[in-house]
Amino acid sequence: MSQDAPLPTFRIEPGTSIAQSEPWHTHTVTLDSPAQEVMTDLTLVKAATVHPTTGLRQAEQAMIYLGVRMLFVVSEMPTIEGLITSNDLRGDKQMRVVSDRHIPFDELCVADVMSELSLLDAVDYGRIRTARVGHLVATLKHVGRNHLLVVEQSGLPSAHRVRGVISRSQIERQLGTAIDILPIANSFSEIERALT
Repeated sequence: MSQDAPLPTFRIEPGTSIAQSEPWHTHTVTLDSPAQEVMTDLTLVKAATVHPTTGLRQAEQAMIYLGVRMLFVVSEMPTIEGLITSNDLRGDKQMRVVSDRHIPFDELCVADVMSELSLLDAVDYGRIRTARVGHLVATLKHVGRNHLLVVEQSGLPSAHRVRGVISRSQIERQLGTAIDILPIANSFSEIERALT
């Protein structure tokens, strides 16, 4: 067939359906399944991002629209500044900021309540390739978090990139069971707040 020859066409029959995308990572796994089966691979799925100046209500709407519970905070792609989760939007963190700064809730933005990069827990992608789901559950429990970032070396020396995300809710969906995780304070200010 010549490159400029038209392709044969036909009329669509009644009852033809639209192809439905399959939900990402929906098959059942066990604690012994490969860890990669529960990782959201950012080379295959576009990262959900939000700008640090975005209002909290808009960030929440973005999460609802995208069907996620976490957004990467990014001023300029592809550099990550932190994360904001649905827990950050509903917890007492924003009320403390309102009280401490004496500002209305509607003036809060993502930067006010996000978890900064230095507070985020990560695992090496090389370890994920040989790990099991049970290892990830144990790690989430150990660090007391709902999310872990998966980081790999990029092409440049000493440069890293976030390759994927491990999410407690994703693992729970695929395992078909809840995972109990106790939050762990990461700083003296978090410990002080927990005690007051």
